[in-house]
Amino acid sequence: MSKQAKSKAPSGGDNFTRWLVMGMVALVVITGVAFSMMSQSTKANASFTALKNYIMAAPVTATVDPAQGSGLVLNPGNKLQIDVWEDPQCPVCRSFEQANGGYIDDLVRTNKATVVFHVLSFLGDESVRTANAEFCAAEEGQYLDFHKAIYLVQPTLENSGFFSNANLIKIGDYIGLKSKAFTDCVNKASKFDIVKANYDSMPKYKVSGTPTVFINGKLWERKSSDFNLAEFRLAVEAG
Repeated sequence: MSKQAKSKAPSGGDNFTRWLVMGMVALVVITGVAFSMMSQSTKANASFTALKNYIMAAPVTATVDPAQGSGLVLNPGNKLQIDVWEDPQCPVCRSFEQANGGYIDDLVRTNKATVVFHVLSFLGDESVRTANAEFCAAEEGQYLDFHKAIYLVQPTLENSGFFSNANLIKIGDYIGLKSKAFTDCVNKASKFDIVKANYDSMPKYKVSGTPTVFINGKLWERKSSDFNLAEFRLAVEAG
């Protein structure tokens, strides 16, 4: 009596299941990437709406001073000097700008203070590109407006891909900075040496984070949990 043949699983069954699962995983990944790209695009467009109908103010001359860490000097020679150290991707710097930027802008435009902006770039490549663009804007006399615009559109995440050269040029375009010189300066990273010099000057001034602010050479240390304009104004007026 012959033995009964043992049943066998259908040939290729395991492979079929494996490929089905892999295909489903790939679909999820592709869908996620597509959704992420669409989400980033939507956020970028939403960010630019903050610059809609932006009115650029009068230009202000700014000069790079190697003797001050290659900081960007506005209104040199005043008895009152404020040094502001910032990284354009720094979210706390944005909070400082939202609270005190208008006041500092007014001090500059009414020539009541010398303000030196030290544009740092320690948060990554996008900080380097943005700092370069800020110095490019300064060469056009529009540092204050471009600096403000950067914080208006600053994304929640650092190095999210938002601060590309194309978007930096687009930010300039939104606020009225449309010159070929600015576009070329951004695309060619023409101010990279100045950006590096600002970064390299941090140890000399004992700056290890941002925002860091000095008023007439003295480190300003806030006492409130947030950035309080009244507190900052009193510190500035006290000199």
